[in-house]
Amino acid sequence: MGGGDFVALWDVRLSDGVHRICFEHGTTTGKRIIYVDGKEIIRRDWMFRLVGLESFDIGDAKCVIKIEPVGGFSYEYSLEINGKSYKKFRENQSKILTTWLLPLDGEVTRVVLEKDTLDVWVNGDKLETTGEFVDDGTETHFDLKGHAAYIKAVSSGSRREGIIHTLILDGAEVPEAIE
Repeated sequence: MGGGDFVALWDVRLSDGVHRICFEHGTTTGKRIIYVDGKEIIRRDWMFRLVGLESFDIGDAKCVIKIEPVGGFSYEYSLEINGKSYKKFRENQSKILTTWLLPLDGEVTRVVLEKDTLDVWVNGDKLETTGEFVDDGTETHFDLKGHAAYIKAVSSGSRREGIIHTLILDGAEVPEAIE
């Protein structure tokens, strides 16, 4: 990645993984460069206007970087994802995504449950799953690299806590990851 004009960095947690957005803004050259996961996706040289918007997508997520003046020759950079501020988006994602990180066959495997759709993602790929009702809730079964796995959903009994999701791999509970 480029020179010394980095002004902002954000980590965006989506179902398929955590994506790093880096923004370069040359306030003397008018240059704007956006990198996602280390790859340059937008480059604009010699932009006459130093303020404005840059729009791009990460998968299904619609992203906008806003460049606004804050007096003198300083600028403020903010990121919006799907129309929400970065902070609001992050809070929302932590409500709808549950993530587990586990060592499997010598590498770290990332399992994500989208609570609103009940989709299961493993290392960025959406899996085929089978849902099943059990006495105390539901189980979403899937194959995890040849291992039998399921996510058990049971009521916590408390409205504030809602439903508790637990990943079971080869009969053992996997602790939830904090991302």
